[in-house]
Amino acid sequence: MALFFHSRSSQQIPHKAITRVLVIILLLWIGVHANAQQRTGVITVRFFQITVEIADTPASRTQGLMGRRALPINHGMLFVFERPERQCFWMKNTPLPLTIAFIGDDGAIVNFADMEPFSEQAHCSEKPVRYALEMERGWFRARGVIAGDQVSGHSLTRN
Repeated sequence: MALFFHSRSSQQIPHKAITRVLVIILLLWIGVHANAQQRTGVITVRFFQITVEIADTPASRTQGLMGRRALPINHGMLFVFERPERQCFWMKNTPLPLTIAFIGDDGAIVNFADMEPFSEQAHCSEKPVRYALEMERGWFRARGVIAGDQVSGHSLTRN
């Protein structure tokens, strides 16, 4: 994008306005490239394949699915943590109703939680886990997935 200024114009654009436009362009460019860098993978829950966006950095875990209004069928977000710990999630700024599965280091689902859009209520794992998988609300229930079921895939390998 090019910005042209005519120096003899009686209506010159203020310096602050130019700075704001350039900052907005920079932020949009960073946002587009950050989203393009989102890693994806495929995991299996029982025999169901899921395409996951992988949130394995503090920034990507903080962003999560905020602002998303829908997910494609059989798509979710896999949160990967450095070590097993009790993990808690909330739905602030997330308009999509989700179910989260907390997954232990061994790939076994520990527990689930249904999460309400825009809620600040914490939903926590019942024991230390290394992974959490967010799917559209009801996805697990509709497929008969229960606590103890195995999750596998390259995305569940240790760092």
